[in-house]
Amino acid sequence: MSVHEPTDWDEMRRHIEAVRAAIDQGFTLSPEENRQILQTRARVLAREPQVAEAASAWLEAVEFELGGEHYALPLAQVQTVCLLKELTPVPCCPPFVLGIMNLRGEIRTVIDLKKFFDLPDQGITELNKIIIIEQGDMQLGILADAICGVRRIRLRDLDTALPTLTGVRADYLRGVTSDRLVVLDAAKILSDNRILVDEDVSS
Repeated sequence: MSVHEPTDWDEMRRHIEAVRAAIDQGFTLSPEENRQILQTRARVLAREPQVAEAASAWLEAVEFELGGEHYALPLAQVQTVCLLKELTPVPCCPPFVLGIMNLRGEIRTVIDLKKFFDLPDQGITELNKIIIIEQGDMQLGILADAICGVRRIRLRDLDTALPTLTGVRADYLRGVTSDRLVVLDAAKILSDNRILVDEDVSS
């Protein structure tokens, strides 16, 4: 039994362009050759929208742990992930504001979503990481208990209306997967005036 090899679409495109160049130089195709070229071209043109649609049907996200639960933020909204170090407390701020940190010469506010979401507080250790999210010219650091990695999520599998997610988490929700991964929307977090801190406040 022969194994059917996957179609090499790039090779098909190169073949079409080579034949087109040959025609421009004066070569003549037989009716059968011309029919095969037209069929190949049609298959390539039909394939391209399918590839684009497939790419837009998936979301790449950074998965992380938070208070024993798994969350994710869209990779496109994450600027970087870094270690938690040299955190300076900011006076007169809500408990979920951990402070500010210097990231390559720029000051970033760092918040603890566990306190904002009323999740169990496990304390801060050297295993904690900071996820810097961004939207336009706004940036914010989010404390993560651990980084699990980058995960691809099928958008049609996201449930946006689970009754177990209420309050603040529902405000920031993009969707929840079947295995209970909570996908947040960084843009919604950054647009919430409740968590914005004046980074010019001095101690």
